[in-house]
Amino acid sequence: MSNFIFVLDTNKRPLIPCKPSVAHKLLTAGKAAVFRRFPFTIILKKVVTATIESISLKLDPGSKTTGIVLLEGEKVIFGAELTHRGQTIKASLDSRRALRRGRRNRHTRYRQARFLNRTRQKGWLAPSLQHRVETTLTWVNKLRRLAPISLIVQELVRFDLQQLENPEISGVEYQQGELQGYEVREYLLNKWNRKCAYCNAENVALQVEHIHSKAQGGSNRIPNLCLACEKCNQKKGTQDVKQFLVKKPDILNHILAQAKRPLKDAAAVNSTRWALFSRLKETGLPVLTGSGGLTKFNRTRLQLPKTHWLDAACVGQVESLSVVTSQPLLIKATGHGTRQMCRTDKFGFPSRYVPRNKFVKGFQTGDIVKAIVTSGKKIGEYVGRIAVRKTGSFNISTSELVQGISHKYCKTVHHKDGYSYSF
Repeated sequence: MSNFIFVLDTNKRPLIPCKPSVAHKLLTAGKAAVFRRFPFTIILKKVVTATIESISLKLDPGSKTTGIVLLEGEKVIFGAELTHRGQTIKASLDSRRALRRGRRNRHTRYRQARFLNRTRQKGWLAPSLQHRVETTLTWVNKLRRLAPISLIVQELVRFDLQQLENPEISGVEYQQGELQGYEVREYLLNKWNRKCAYCNAENVALQVEHIHSKAQGGSNRIPNLCLACEKCNQKKGTQDVKQFLVKKPDILNHILAQAKRPLKDAAAVNSTRWALFSRLKETGLPVLTGSGGLTKFNRTRLQLPKTHWLDAACVGQVESLSVVTSQPLLIKATGHGTRQMCRTDKFGFPSRYVPRNKFVKGFQTGDIVKAIVTSGKKIGEYVGRIAVRKTGSFNISTSELVQGISHKYCKTVHHKDGYSYSF
């Protein structure tokens, strides 16, 4: 079943989302109209005075994709996966840096040094990380305008690093209970890229392995743990790791180095989670938190598949869940284009220029349109994101790129907002 449909009254007051069948009846009877296509929202033609129940919003922030769900009690009524564009931002900054460096080396134009009069504010994040916070917050605010959200639950930390290092920091029962294994295992899965440390086997059952075996005096501390498949684990046994890998010095050096290396990606993600947490608190809504180990524990207990949006549903304290939707909205951040008027080749020399006016025949790149072609070689119906051309012949990105569609066949479905949508 698809997501529930967002409902607004005639004053744009958010109401409880309804089933698609109910929304279809309201639209057919003329009691409502389409307000927004993505996410699909209808607006009623009357004011609703009844008491509105509250909705919970849950977030599972990730390095590349953030899971978002809305819950009515224990019922999951809306799911979405938001794909960030942090790597694209980093690549653009690297490209700009290289072009400027090339200009300086060629002595073509001097840019005065500005690093001495720039100071970073407290809580500064790199642009690729700040984008993750801002994009997530944008969708939190969008959903607040479409549904009566009264509570936000966020996965605040991926791993409780301090508790892993010091198990008695908040009581032995929590750390040595059944949750402790989930925290450690989730940390190791990310640190060792879900592969066997000895043979790089993937998609097999992995076991927690002591690099220096306990029989040789090894400890249970995180730097002494890795992941190994059953075959390698049994083959190594209680041998010293240097003896076991005496004929494989490259693998030995990699394991010893990786064991000491902190999980930098997790630390970066954790920093954005804290920044997001602070921004969520500014909304005035109560914000609850949970750890990544607890999320995995809940998902395993409820026997749910591993997806970003279902991970979000399992964040925090969860007794039971009723998932009434199985088709999350896939949201991908595409940006709003660029102000750069002159495109350059890989050497930094001008190659082409961009028109100053972004609109062509009433359309702009990024609009989602529906084109019904009735003649020519491309007869058919196409729905997707367009790239405009000055000639009025557009490209439409559907499952495949379709080129040369005239603007006369196009009708706007959803105006450009910096995102693309799919199911």
